[in-house]
Amino acid sequence: MMQQTEHSFSYNIFLIGFMGSGKSTISDYLSEHYAMEKIEMDQTIVQNEGMSISEIFDAHGEEYFRNLETNLLIQLQNKKNVVISCGGGTPMRENNVRQMKKNGKVVLLMASPETIYERVKDSHDRPLLEGNKNTAFISDLMEQRRPKYEAAADLTIQTDGKECAAICEELIQKLMELEKRL
Repeated sequence: MMQQTEHSFSYNIFLIGFMGSGKSTISDYLSEHYAMEKIEMDQTIVQNEGMSISEIFDAHGEEYFRNLETNLLIQLQNKKNVVISCGGGTPMRENNVRQMKKNGKVVLLMASPETIYERVKDSHDRPLLEGNKNTAFISDLMEQRRPKYEAAADLTIQTDGKECAAICEELIQKLMELEKRL
């Protein structure tokens, strides 16, 4: 069992990665065990807009949605010790990555296409996957996004077959090592 730490971060932690890589689960855990405020970008945007992500995409298009993400990232810059679970496409935009880096560390959560498929196969609130729920499609989309994900990340953590607590412990450990190097 992981002990409660007094460590509070003077910056925000942005969790990025493909849908189903564990961003929400990990942000929940960090929020609970490290007394961090938690923000789910997609949820926040849905609340602000009063419609689901699928509805936003249908009504206004992806560009509009990406602008909402950028604006939210700008608003988060004056906060600290917040864990932010980013939408899967957030790091695809250079400006979003710049906004995250201004007051945060970007942590890339990775999982295999098979793991992702298992985690998302029963979900219907992922517009990019509707009608394409198979490992081949997931693998292709992950490959397209990987260079941007890796370029954005301050550190990367593999989540396949690991317990949530172990992932969080590794994440905190790596962040503290990063802090020492700076």
